[in-house]
Amino acid sequence: MLVFAQKEEGVFVEELLLEQLSEEIDAESDHSELLEKLNYYIKHPMDLNKVTASDLSNLVFLNPQQIDNILYHRAISGDFVSTLELQGIKGLTPQLLNLLRYFVFVGEQSSLRKLTVANILKYDENMLMIRYGRTLEQQKGYTIQDENRSRYLGDPNKYAVRYRWNYDNKIRIALNMEKDAGEPFFREKQRYGFDYYAGHLELNSVNKYVKKLVIGDYALQFGQGLVSWNGLSFGKGAWVGSAAKQGTGLRGYSSMNENNFQRGVSSLIQLGSIEWIPFIAFNNLSGKIIRSDSLDNQITTISQTGLHRTPTEQSYRNAIKQWVYGSHLNYRHKRLRLGLTYMHIQFDGNVVKGQAKRNAYDFEGSNLEQLGISYQNTYRNLYFFGESAYSFNGAFATINGVIASVTPKVSMFATYRNYAKSYHSFYAQTLGESSSVSNESGVYGGISFHPNRKIEWNNYIDIFQYPWLKYRVDEASSGADYFSQFAYIWYKKGKLTGRYRYRWKQENLLLPKSKRNILTNVVKQQFRLDFQYKLDERWTIRSRAEVSLFVKEHANQSNGMLYYQDVFWKGLRKFDFNIRLAYFDTDDYDSRIYAYENDVLYASSFPVYYDKGFRTYLNIRWRLTRKLDMWSRYALSYFSERETIGSGLDEIKGKIRSDLKVQLRWEW
Repeated sequence: MLVFAQKEEGVFVEELLLEQLSEEIDAESDHSELLEKLNYYIKHPMDLNKVTASDLSNLVFLNPQQIDNILYHRAISGDFVSTLELQGIKGLTPQLLNLLRYFVFVGEQSSLRKLTVANILKYDENMLMIRYGRTLEQQKGYTIQDENRSRYLGDPNKYAVRYRWNYDNKIRIALNMEKDAGEPFFREKQRYGFDYYAGHLELNSVNKYVKKLVIGDYALQFGQGLVSWNGLSFGKGAWVGSAAKQGTGLRGYSSMNENNFQRGVSSLIQLGSIEWIPFIAFNNLSGKIIRSDSLDNQITTISQTGLHRTPTEQSYRNAIKQWVYGSHLNYRHKRLRLGLTYMHIQFDGNVVKGQAKRNAYDFEGSNLEQLGISYQNTYRNLYFFGESAYSFNGAFATINGVIASVTPKVSMFATYRNYAKSYHSFYAQTLGESSSVSNESGVYGGISFHPNRKIEWNNYIDIFQYPWLKYRVDEASSGADYFSQFAYIWYKKGKLTGRYRYRWKQENLLLPKSKRNILTNVVKQQFRLDFQYKLDERWTIRSRAEVSLFVKEHANQSNGMLYYQDVFWKGLRKFDFNIRLAYFDTDDYDSRIYAYENDVLYASSFPVYYDKGFRTYLNIRWRLTRKLDMWSRYALSYFSERETIGSGLDEIKGKIRSDLKVQLRWEW
C-alpha cells in the first residue's frame, strides 16, 4: 500500500491512524501523543518474543482480538522464529501484516543492560523539540485596548516545547510546555512563562513486583472506558475492529492536551495472575467557582478548552481543585481477563447543574464514586468484551460486544450499549454518538470483507436512541448512522477508495404560530472518492472529491463539495515537501466538510471546509544534520464571498487567513 512505503516517520502514520481509524475525531483534539508513540516504535520496534498486550495496544490499528491471537500463538507455539509466522495467525489481514512489520521484529535473546551510570551515559536518548506558530493577519482580540472590554492579554504567537529522555525504555522523562495564541507570556498573570507545564518520570521493571511507576502526569485506560479513559479515544470509523477498546492501563501522559489526565502518583504491581494499579492525583481545573465564607463553594463552570487568553479565561485558570484516587485490579487466566475499577473524585466545592430542563439529570455535588467491572475473553474465533459501571447516585452504564473472524476473509462485530440518563462520569470515553457517556442506548454492528490483498470492503450501521432531552432536542429522540467504504489497493503503489455515509438524527423545529418546538428529521449524506498513487521513489500524488448533502425536513437544505490535490516529494536524504490545493463550495455550515491535513511532525489538522473559496498549504522538512531536523508549514485560505473571517475576538477583516509554523528537533 502507498502509505506503508517507507520505514520512518512519515505521512502514512498520520494518514492511516488519524483519518481512517475514526470519523468522530474532535477537530481540536491533540493527537501528538499517539503520533509520538508510533514514531518511537518505528525507530525501536517491539520484540515479538517479549511484547505484552499493553505494548501491542499502543498500535491502535490492532483490535483486541488480533492482539490476543498474537500472544496466544506465542503461548502455544513457543517463541517466534520469524515475523513471517504472523501470516498464520487468524484475523491478521494482508493489509495489517504489511503495516505491522514496521513496528515489530524477532530478536535474539540477550542479557539486559545493567542500570549503571556508565550505561546510562552511553545508551540514553534525548530529544528536544521547539515549535513556533501564528496567524499572520491581525485578529480583533489584539486590537482592543479598553481594559473594560474582553480582549486578548497576550500576543498572537504560539510556542510549544517538548523534551524527552529515555534509557533503554527502563527510565523515561517527558516534559511539555505550551503557550497558546493570545495568552500572556512571562508577564501579567503568566509571569512564569508558559501557560501549560506538564511532565512525568516513568520507571519500568522496577523489581519483581513493581512493573511500572509513574510520578507526575499519567493516563489511566481501563476496560471499555466507562469509568476512566484518559487520552485520545477513537470512535466509529473505517476500521470497524476499533469497536472494542484495548487499554494500556497505566502510562505516562505526554500530550499537549491540557485536560483529561491525572497528576500524581500511580504504579503497576504484578502479583502472579493479578495486576493492581493504585492511583492518587491532585488536579487543578479551569472553571468558575463562587467561593463562600461558609466553605459552601459553588462550581458553575468547568472549562475544557485549555485557553487562558482573556481576563475571564485567566480568572478561570486553575481555580478548581480536584482530588482523584482509586485502584484497578486485573485478573488473567489463559485468554480470559477480568477487571475491577474503583474511582473516587472530590471537588473543593459543589458542582451546580444548569437550569435548563435538559440538565435535570446532570451531576450535582462535590463527590462522585464509580465502580466498573470489565471482561475480555476469546473462544475459538469469537472475542467477547464488555464493561458495566455504576455511579453511586444509583445509575448504571454498560457496553458489551463480540468480534468474530468468520473466515480469514470476513470479520464481523456487534455491540450493545446503554448509558442511563443519570449516569455520571468525568473521565469516561467510550463508543457512542454523543461526547458524554450518558443518556444513550444503541446497537452498533459491522462487517469487514478482505477477499484478497487488493480489495477491502468495510461496513457498519449504528442505531441509537436518547431517552432524555439534549441540546436543541426537547424530546426523547433517535437516529441512525450507516457507513460503507470500498478500497482497491495496488501493493506498495496506490489505493482507490469510495465511501458513502448516511446519518439521520432528530432536532427541534420551531412552529411559528404556536411558538413551540417539535422534532423533525435531519439527514446528512456524504460521498467521497479518494485516489492516491506512488509515481516513483520520489513523487506521490493524492486526489479527493467529496460531496455533502444536508436536509432538515420542513426547514432547509444545503449542499457542499470539496476537491483537493496533494503532491508529495521525497528527497534522497535532506529535503521533503508536500503541497495541497483545495477548492470548496458549501451553502452553509450545515453542509461543511472536514478533511485531514498533513502538518509538521507530531502535529495534525482536521480543519473544516465551508463557505466558498480556495485553500492551500506547503509543508517542508529539512534534515540539517544527522541530529537536527527542521519543519515549516505555510497555510492560506481565501474566501471569495466574505468580507470578514471568523467571529468574536478571532475575527479578521478581509478574505484571506494565513498561518505559519516552524519546528526544530534535536536528537542526541
